Amino acid sequence: MPNNLANATDAKDSPMLETIRPALAMIVLMTGLTGIVYPLAVTGIAQCVFPAAANGSLIERGGQIVGSELIGQPFSAPGYFHGRPSATLGLDPVDATRTTAAPYNAANSMGSNAGPTAQTLVERVRAGVADYRQRNAGAAGLVPADAATTSASGLDPHITPANAERQVARVAAARGLAPERVRQFVATATEQRTFGFLGEPRVNVLLLNLSLDREQGGAPARTVAHQ
Repeated sequence: MPNNLANATDAKDSPMLETIRPALAMIVLMTGLTGIVYPLAVTGIAQCVFPAAANGSLIERGGQIVGSELIGQPFSAPGYFHGRPSATLGLDPVDATRTTAAPYNAANSMGSNAGPTAQTLVERVRAGVADYRQRNAGAAGLVPADAATTSASGLDPHITPANAERQVARVAAARGLAPERVRQFVATATEQRTFGFLGEPRVNVLLLNLSLDREQGGAPARTVAHQ
């Protein structure tokens, strides 16, 4: 009788084991493929085909990394072109509210999430327009949209050519250069549409400012990058 019970139990458990075994095998297999093999393959291909982009498109000057072509930096000195506003917030553990402004914080990429009818957005844009006009007293006409609004990521390193043009007079005066000479730098730094049809013409602010400093033999790039 005991032997008959054992056989009955084994016969009852067998279908369950047959179901679980392939499921466990599939979990192990897919974990290895998608968690180890695929990431290593993609990383290896990226490092071989476009290593600079795969490593963050970092910019190095004088043997020191001063920034990335993909992430903006705050500039405020009159002799530098100023980037697009950023709505990212700080992640300081001391600040439990996470409401401290930290422009271009790559660890907290985000937009303002304010809708078009939000009063806070209206007030911020108005303040941005007023500040832009004050900093660029010689700028005429409408203020470019990217001069007073943030990008969706809060990390955009570019401004529009129209925005750069309205800053030429200020930068030229602060550096003692002819406006036409500064416009040449802007033209050189202007990137055209990707593949000729994707996106819009744009100017990388950090690269433009570094080229101006390099031309004049100004402050070290590591200092420039944090102006």
